[in-house]
Amino acid sequence: MSSLPWTIYLSFLGAAAALAAGKRSARAARWVALAFALAGLGATALAAFSFVPGAAPQVLVDVPWLSLLPAVDPSLAGDAGAPRVFARYLLAADGISMTLALLTGVAAVAGILFSWNIERRAGDFFALFLALIGGVYGVFLSADALLLFVFYEIAIVPKYFLVAIWGSTNRQYGAMKLVLYSFAGSAAVLAGLVWAFAATGAADFSFASLAAAAASAKLAPAAAVPILALLFFGFATLAGMFPLHTWAPTGHVAAPTGASMLLAGVVMKLGAYGCLRSAALFPDAFPAIQPVVAALALAGIVYAGLIALKQTDFKFVIGYSSVSHMGFVLLGLAAATPRALAGSVLQMFSHGVVAGLLFAVVGRMVYERTHTRDLRALSTLPLHRHLPFAAVVFVLAGVASMGFPGFSGFPAELLILTGAWEHSKLWAVAAAVGIPVAAAFTLRAVSLAFFGKGSGSEAGTAAGATGAGAAAPVLELHEPLPPITLAEKAGAGLLLTVSVVIGLRPDLLLQWIEPALNSPLFQALATAANK
Repeated sequence: MSSLPWTIYLSFLGAAAALAAGKRSARAARWVALAFALAGLGATALAAFSFVPGAAPQVLVDVPWLSLLPAVDPSLAGDAGAPRVFARYLLAADGISMTLALLTGVAAVAGILFSWNIERRAGDFFALFLALIGGVYGVFLSADALLLFVFYEIAIVPKYFLVAIWGSTNRQYGAMKLVLYSFAGSAAVLAGLVWAFAATGAADFSFASLAAAAASAKLAPAAAVPILALLFFGFATLAGMFPLHTWAPTGHVAAPTGASMLLAGVVMKLGAYGCLRSAALFPDAFPAIQPVVAALALAGIVYAGLIALKQTDFKFVIGYSSVSHMGFVLLGLAAATPRALAGSVLQMFSHGVVAGLLFAVVGRMVYERTHTRDLRALSTLPLHRHLPFAAVVFVLAGVASMGFPGFSGFPAELLILTGAWEHSKLWAVAAAVGIPVAAAFTLRAVSLAFFGKGSGSEAGTAAGATGAGAAAPVLELHEPLPPITLAEKAGAGLLLTVSVVIGLRPDLLLQWIEPALNSPLFQALATAANK
């Protein structure tokens, strides 16, 4: 039996254990949370060593979950009068699920390491953190659409409390906006699933049954397109698709460091993953929404990049850059060529690692020590003399985010752009505009935050930044800034190592991803989208 289902169970067990440990001390809660996160990553790694890539997903668990009793509707009973099962606790893994489960394990461990400073209600914090991780694992391993929706909702709820209780700037507003957008998207997804189940006459909610029933029913586009639109754009809300993206920068800025790492690293991937699975259910209907998806993805790439270029809040720069890079994921889905789809999944992984690292540097290494995110204020130090480790890590994460060769973003964006070129040269050229824009806002942030002119006193406690619209503050340091901790160095080392390894050897993940895209569902999608 595969160890993958244990990633879900260990996360929820860890949430309960961290909650109990928190009653003793914050230190106990931290170590318990880290132990269970490492166990989840270990279970994923163990499954990866024995994973055999293929077009068909490998069933991990399959037991009845929801059924209709004969007494309710005898016509639905089987020959023996047994109840009809219409939803199953069905877990399965293909190369796409395997890739994103590995990302989740890495993000969980790194997020806890960068949350090592949490003291207030630490047990509650790490319990919610691990519950969110359990929901994320569940989404990526669900082969039943209704089960996926349940895990999707489980992942949403902890986000509110993590931001509202432990967040900073406008945390109540950011938390409420994040959750309202998420639940609005969820409502569309649920409506789309119920409509798909009813319209296709599927035997159950498994992806295989829904796809087979949709193909055999031969739904007219007038019936299939609105179902797909509900599913795709409902999921795309959580993926940060323009113009439904505004929750993302606000939520990222308000969230504590570990939570913002999860939001960018894995939660936004839930939406993109749902879009990918939804498109494969109704391949013949996808061409009807394909131009809209591409236009919104391209708008997000360029618009969010330009907005990032104008920000003075360091975390807002990373928040909008995250939206811009998710636009590449959605463009790959829109192009729907095998190469673009492979690049899209690889970009999900890469962005999860790199964006998490950028938020870690800004939120934990810089903000927690200087008590400001104002780039104008930070430029008066310069910060690279006080926090050289943070400067080096941010520069490396920044070039990785720009798609520099040797880091994971390079092969991902290359596959997306070349795959998009196969479908539409115009799409590829328009998306390429986002690359120099990304370079511009990244280099600007690096220059201002870490290599400013140093007009302030350079002695060590920062005076906080003033509010928006005020004159640019000058930071005066009167004692050395606290050094980078071992936990922070370990978390940064983990994320950088993963990005470099995949940048140099993308085949380690592509050998899983590409066979999964050879399944009949994705082959039908590629054929329909590229006629």
